Amino acid sequence: MNEDERSILFIFAHPDDETFTCAGTACRYAAEGVRLALVTATRGEAGKCGQPPVCSQEELPAVREGELRRAAEIIGIGELHFLDYKDKELTAAPVEEVRRALVRIIREVRPTIVITFDPEGLNLHPDHIAISRFTSDAVAAAADARWFPEAGDAHEVERLLWTTPKRFDEVAALDNPDREAGVDYILDVSYWRQAKAEALRAHRTQQESINKIFFEIPNSEVILSMEVYRQAWNPRSKQLPFGDLFAEL
Repeated sequence: MNEDERSILFIFAHPDDETFTCAGTACRYAAEGVRLALVTATRGEAGKCGQPPVCSQEELPAVREGELRRAAEIIGIGELHFLDYKDKELTAAPVEEVRRALVRIIREVRPTIVITFDPEGLNLHPDHIAISRFTSDAVAAAADARWFPEAGDAHEVERLLWTTPKRFDEVAALDNPDREAGVDYILDVSYWRQAKAEALRAHRTQQESINKIFFEIPNSEVILSMEVYRQAWNPRSKQLPFGDLFAEL
């Protein structure tokens, strides 16, 4: 594959999902010139307003969109798409409507790789589970010209990857992580650890939760230095080496 043609589309439910799961990955591939795009299904309007609050609940959607745009700029994601669904209501969204919207974006961006949550939503969050299901459906539909012909020319994604629920420090400690942890890709993103931390801090309204997950634990440097993925779908069933999402493409 020509390196100039490589692209990744991240598909998540809320502002900050992309940062705590994939910020280092985005930084790494942005530095290599890979085209990066992001779909965010909601604006996180049911989330926290900060501690102490930095805005009102009514202002929160616009504030969180601004936080997302700042974080995306830090980690090198150049294209943002919003689906405009309500936070905590994604499970009730019309299936065909969401599928059509995602198919249209996939066919427009024409990504080599799509990344989303695993089927359990990483932490069992209903919106995370829903966007994982919608993404899997849309990736399959986007490759079939019979589905939504009005949404552009068919496009086959090379790899669909899931962020995993494994704690990164636990995976790092394994002798044979591919067999013991059930993961397919382990990316060393330690070089971009500071950029990831800066992007996390850009989500000011969510700092209380982010600090507990990333900064207020003894092994925070390990967690910030590694990102882990499982292979969900690959039409060519190639052997999957570790360390590079584009290996053998």
